Amino acid sequence: MKKLIFALATFTAATATQAAPPQGIATEATKAANAEVAARLPIADQTDFENANRGFLARIEEDQILNADGSVAWDVNQFDFLKGEAPDTVNPSLWRQGKLNSIHGLFEVVPGIYQIRGYDLAQMTLIAGKTGWIIIDPLTTPAPSKAGLALANKTLGDRPVVAVLFTHSHGDHFGGVNGVTSVSDIQAGKVQIIAPHGFLAESIGESVIAGTAMNRRVQFQFGTALSPSTTGHVGGGLGQKLSSGNVALLPPTRSISKEGETLTVDGITFEFMDAGETEAPAEFIFYLPQYKALHTAEVVTRTFHNVLTPRGALVRDTLKWSKVIDNMLAKYGAKSDVLLASHHWPTWGSDNVQGALKNQRGLYRYVHDQTMRQANQGATMHEIAENIGEPDFAKTDFGVRDYYGTLNHNSKAVYQRYFGWWDANPALYHQLPPVEASTKYVAAMGGADKTLTVGEQAFADGDYRWAATIFNHLVFADGSNEVARKWLASTYEQLGFQTEAGTWRNIYLVGAKELREGNNVKDSISTASAKVLNGIPAVDLFDALATRFNPSKMRSDGGIIQFIFPDRKEAVSVDLGKSVMFPRNGPHDAATARVTISRSDFTKLLLREVNALSLIETGAMEISGNTALMAAMFGALDEVNPQFDIVTP
Repeated sequence: MKKLIFALATFTAATATQAAPPQGIATEATKAANAEVAARLPIADQTDFENANRGFLARIEEDQILNADGSVAWDVNQFDFLKGEAPDTVNPSLWRQGKLNSIHGLFEVVPGIYQIRGYDLAQMTLIAGKTGWIIIDPLTTPAPSKAGLALANKTLGDRPVVAVLFTHSHGDHFGGVNGVTSVSDIQAGKVQIIAPHGFLAESIGESVIAGTAMNRRVQFQFGTALSPSTTGHVGGGLGQKLSSGNVALLPPTRSISKEGETLTVDGITFEFMDAGETEAPAEFIFYLPQYKALHTAEVVTRTFHNVLTPRGALVRDTLKWSKVIDNMLAKYGAKSDVLLASHHWPTWGSDNVQGALKNQRGLYRYVHDQTMRQANQGATMHEIAENIGEPDFAKTDFGVRDYYGTLNHNSKAVYQRYFGWWDANPALYHQLPPVEASTKYVAAMGGADKTLTVGEQAFADGDYRWAATIFNHLVFADGSNEVARKWLASTYEQLGFQTEAGTWRNIYLVGAKELREGNNVKDSISTASAKVLNGIPAVDLFDALATRFNPSKMRSDGGIIQFIFPDRKEAVSVDLGKSVMFPRNGPHDAATARVTISRSDFTKLLLREVNALSLIETGAMEISGNTALMAAMFGALDEVNPQFDIVTP
């Protein structure tokens, strides 16, 4: 600490420069970079636009889709600004993708299969069964899925929902389930929920155990705090944006096995193929023989996907991903007349379907093999990312371009999967933490003023990556340096204006926004809601709580607490020590404390909607044995800070 204080004293605070950094405009370097993209790619090709508009039936006429509490879940007209030509502040390829993703309404894929598109990040598919609707992936939040179902019923005739399929374990494909069905209908056997094996555990792992950090990072990946505009949010590549509202999770009533299986649902035959550990840890795709239709979930879409998402997740297996697509191609390619997915628009015609599958297969194999080729020649992760290039078919096939995942980012993910975060250089094995490293960096350059001058020159040269490195060191050496913050924000802005990836643009522009306005987001999607917490097994909930256990706050020698939830016929025993909180499913004979409470009341306790004393007084919670042990457990849990700082120290 003394060294750090001494280093801080070796440079002075930066003073204002003669010219303020530009804001909200494209520099000449950015204009030139975007013009080069427009000249290099067949931007004027209309094939995707024809497919995205094909089969249009109706659209939601209201200007807004509202949540039950009156808040706005989706503004129908928010992306109308995309109708013109690409401005200098947006990569023209990303602008094109945003135009396509903003086409919205109810569409007929083939008679009997319909899609609701353009009202969330994902698409919702409806299949007309013998007696009712089979819903595929009911979006992120209930209001858009409810509005989409209402539009289908109004346009095509009323049908009850008889089944809901979750293709995989990501929230934008199950979070809106309450908009199309209810717990009572599921319990009554009126609706079945079908999901891939391992769905519940994997959705819990992403949504609850890592939920706090992921939800903060989601703000960057999806640009949730950015307003749609030519200098703000223009889309996420995979879709335009996430809808706003309460995410829910309902457990499946039927899981599809890892081996895949054929299942008839309301008269419709589904041939399921396992695709787990590709785009999601738990995922399936399916073929509908009576329609000659292949639904590829999120394994094959009209973009390069993320092998490791910026929000954070388990690193995905690109080799397996390519082989799963090859299995689709071999088994269903030639006999599929249409390919549809949980994002974007369909592809029609067997030759086109096979071409799309071949290029997607080739894309994931390319990033895998070219990363490993260079790694085995001694190249490091960052060197590989700079030299990864692109496959030849990416020059003409917009469906494999870097709108969501990128070759640069994904090559690093492949490297991480095989080798971890370290590139074998000893100097990079035990680096200084950011603040201390930045402080020493600025001091070594001669102080803040000299460092700022170097950064400004890099910006003037259009060398924005180097400028970002310099200004970031200045900010982390002294978070109160307003001049450095402004220059870093403007640097991030130019990087965002140039990038083809919607995710990268969002990350840079959110960073710029927080540097200028502060980290003050009030509303964001949270997976720690009552509906989500009540929907997961008790032992998984306690595993999530254990990640908040702070040994320095533990004020007891420990013991075993047995939690009993009579309404769910669940029991969890928590072995509480001074350093570790270890939950185990089931009761424990040697428990030193016993707590009996309903799951719904326990969730309210976790969310601080009620306190323990009031629950005890009303009889909603009973405690016996070492009654102080539960207080010690809760006292040792860290408070959750969902808005921790990222672009500042």
